[in-house]
Amino acid sequence: MVRIINYLKRQSEEKDFFVLELQGGIEMVKSQSTGKFYVTAKKAFISSTFDEETCKALIGTEMEGSIVKTTCDPFEYTVKETGEIIVLNHKYVYMPDSEVPSSEDKAIQRLLADENSFSKNGQHKEEFVM
Repeated sequence: MVRIINYLKRQSEEKDFFVLELQGGIEMVKSQSTGKFYVTAKKAFISSTFDEETCKALIGTEMEGSIVKTTCDPFEYTVKETGEIIVLNHKYVYMPDSEVPSSEDKAIQRLLADENSFSKNGQHKEEFVM
């Protein structure tokens, strides 16, 4: 379940339009630097065909679906709090429940993506170690 928490006006070459800011449920994350847990929520934006009044009225509405992390081309991102520029190669996008991959599907995709999982010459070499 995701909730519409805000909207923003954006411009394209042709016209202005509004995007809805979505937020997923809360998640517990362990800090890599301190080892302590903190709570956070994933956010994503989705384009809309609504006018500004409709977007305002939609704030607080819940929708079926999830916000999922997807790989994308690397891009620079400036951390607002510190001014540090980092390179990211992922983004968060909204997916309806019917399209969210199961944990089993994700495991299969990781296995297939690992080129070392399979023989490169079509033959499997067994090694006997004593």
